[in-house]
Amino acid sequence: MYEIKKQIYLDFTKNQKSALCNFLRALVKKSMDLSIDDIWNSFYADEKYYLELHCSRFEFLSEIIDNEEFKSDTLKYLKECKKYYEYKEKQRPIIEANKEYEKQKRKFLQEVKMSKEAPTKKQLYYYDRLCKKYNIEKIDLKSKLEARNEIDKIITEHQTDYKISIESEE
Repeated sequence: MYEIKKQIYLDFTKNQKSALCNFLRALVKKSMDLSIDDIWNSFYADEKYYLELHCSRFEFLSEIIDNEEFKSDTLKYLKECKKYYEYKEKQRPIIEANKEYEKQKRKFLQEVKMSKEAPTKKQLYYYDRLCKKYNIEKIDLKSKLEARNEIDKIITEHQTDYKISIESEE
């Protein structure tokens, strides 16, 4: 897509070319289900309409919109954009798998880091309160990870007991 940009709209200024290409790329992305010719026809009809009203965002197209060279350049760019977005869509499962892998890797590294750090005062206090509340024998917590796991275990154990007791009373 970037190589084709160098070959098209040679008479336009840098800003004109950039604005038009961005608009066309967004148009293709928005209407991936349409064919290239349909996208071109839609763009052409809209621009003709807005040029007649004198409120087009691409006033510089007024003299060249009917030019065959402009049409061929635009069709080339639309085809490249469509190819780009189709390729990107095919790559989506791979990208999602990589994101999931990176997420698991960060989680693992965080747990490794937590296993090497001493538990915080808040964790120790919360663990102490839970042990007193549920009459559980305390153990010596050596890391943040161990404290987190013990607290989670106590909470899930007693939440399920609570749910079971409610169901049994009904």
